[in-house]
Amino acid sequence: MALRDRSTPPVPPSHHPAIEVMVVDDSAVVRQRLKAIIESDSRFRVSLAADPYEAVAMLSRSVPGVIVLDVEMPRMDGLTFLRKLMKQHPMPVVLCTSVADRAVTALEMGAIEVIAKPNWLDASRLPEWSANMLESIRNAARAGRLPLREDRPQGNADSRHSADVVLPYLPHVPRGTVSDPVVVVGVSTGGVQAIQALLAGFPANAPGMVVVQHMPADFTGAFADRLNNDPRIKLEVAEARHHEPVRQGKVLIVPGGASHGMIKRHGSGYRVELQEGPPVCLHRPSVEVLFRSAAQAAGPAAAGVIMTGMGDDGAGGLLEMREAGSLTIAQNEATCIVFGMPREAIRRGAAKYVVPLDAIATTIQAWVANPEAGTWH
Repeated sequence: MALRDRSTPPVPPSHHPAIEVMVVDDSAVVRQRLKAIIESDSRFRVSLAADPYEAVAMLSRSVPGVIVLDVEMPRMDGLTFLRKLMKQHPMPVVLCTSVADRAVTALEMGAIEVIAKPNWLDASRLPEWSANMLESIRNAARAGRLPLREDRPQGNADSRHSADVVLPYLPHVPRGTVSDPVVVVGVSTGGVQAIQALLAGFPANAPGMVVVQHMPADFTGAFADRLNNDPRIKLEVAEARHHEPVRQGKVLIVPGGASHGMIKRHGSGYRVELQEGPPVCLHRPSVEVLFRSAAQAAGPAAAGVIMTGMGDDGAGGLLEMREAGSLTIAQNEATCIVFGMPREAIRRGAAKYVVPLDAIATTIQAWVANPEAGTWH
């Protein structure tokens, strides 16, 4: 019988009980480090499994709210375990790995979040990594509709950066005719499957698109390659490069990491600019920055789409796009894995249309085909 940890204060009766997070990793050291990080948030308690077989045995006795899963393990790899888990008992899974291609596969299979393993010897970066890990687990809990009590944020909530630190606000100023429309997309938790479904709905001559998907550095390249090789998707997909032109029939994924992605006017069209800067709305790259740039550079020639994801990144930028005459769309609640970013955009009046995932592409194509109904042409 397990003894209660008396160092942890009891949860008041008025609060929801702590959510169990199962950590599955073959390294005892990593398991203990993750346990300490996760239990620094009193809303969670941690159980530990050394491999998927031990996890299965534990699952037969108690079902956790969230699983944190490594990919490379002996006896059974993490992807095999995830595949079986999603068939037999779907639940929120956060993948903790440094293998980019397998991470994208896991997200396709239903994992909620992916976070790259840190360099445990680099103490200077561990606090930021730990905060990101905890946020990923909170996102997974919310995605699983778990009763996660909302603790009052510590510190000054207004201290986080706005888009102003990267791109100061300016109203859209028309600068002559732009020949083609442009589409910008922002997505987070649950976004891998959502982006796949969205792009599959477009023909090969769809408008040029730029996408911010919240994903760790080095993973967005593998994600772009996976989309580019998806037989359902007729568009060319690539990770964006600095100053790369935005052109018809191509989708550019803004790289995860140290830079924000923006679109800028370039002749009669646009190009992508990657600019270093602090996180905006807690993210880098930030949807907020991308949307603000589209409002300024394209105005009525732009369509903005905000999709599944936790938080409010992009809600303010989408409102700026609507005020600049852009087409603005939010994914509806029924088809979102996490109805956070779209909900906030809708609350602020930023979305002209709120539609299910499978109607977003057709809404944009109708806008492109009928410029007289809009103002982009």
